[in-house]
Amino acid sequence: MEVAVLNIKGEDTGRKVTLNDSVFAIEPNEHVVYLDVKQYLANKRQGTHKSKERSEVSGSTRKLHKQKGGGGSRIGDINSPVLVGGGRIFGPRPRSYEFKLNKKVKDLARKSALSAKAQADAIIVVEDLNFDAPKTKEFVNFAKNIKVAGKRTVFVLANENKNVYLSARNLPDAEIVTASSLNTYKIMNNRSLVLCESSVAVINEF
Repeated sequence: MEVAVLNIKGEDTGRKVTLNDSVFAIEPNEHVVYLDVKQYLANKRQGTHKSKERSEVSGSTRKLHKQKGGGGSRIGDINSPVLVGGGRIFGPRPRSYEFKLNKKVKDLARKSALSAKAQADAIIVVEDLNFDAPKTKEFVNFAKNIKVAGKRTVFVLANENKNVYLSARNLPDAEIVTASSLNTYKIMNNRSLVLCESSVAVINEF
C-alpha cells in the first residue's frame, strides 16, 4: 500500500511511502483488539479502593440486647453491617487488576488496529516535524493544514522531539508518541493517525 507524503502546509510533496501489507492490510481481529485495550486500561488502575468491614469499624462490641424474648430481630454489636454506621459486607479491598497477554496476541492486536485505520482512510503521512522552538500556534496551523484540527489525533514520531511535544502539550485533541511506544489503545482511541515519514520504517517492522 502506497500513501502520499504531505508537507507541513498539507501539500503533496510528490513522494510516496510504502506501508507494509503484513501490518496495514491484514483482516482486523476485533477480539484481540478488545483484549489488548482491556489489558491496557486494567493495568492503569491503581486498585487502592478500600472500605471498612465489621471488624475494622470503630465501635463497642457489646451485644445491644438479648438474643431472644425482645420481640425484635436478633442483633449483635453496633458494628453490624445491617445498622447505619456499621461495617460494609464484602467491601472492596486493595488489589491489582493487571493480567497477562501473550506477546503474539498484543502484536496481532496492534496490527489489527493499524489495518482498521488504513481501511477507514484515517492514516496520514507527513514530512518529519522539526520546530525550532515550542510554538503551539504553529502546531495548530499544521493540524488545520492536514485537516485534523478538532479531531482526536495521535502524531507518531520516529524519535522523541521536545519542541514538537511541548508545542502540542496544551492541545486536548493531539497526542504525541514515538513509533516504539505506539500501542493498540492509542491507535483506537483517536480518530486519525498521523505518521511522520521516518516513523513508517519503524512501524513497518512491527
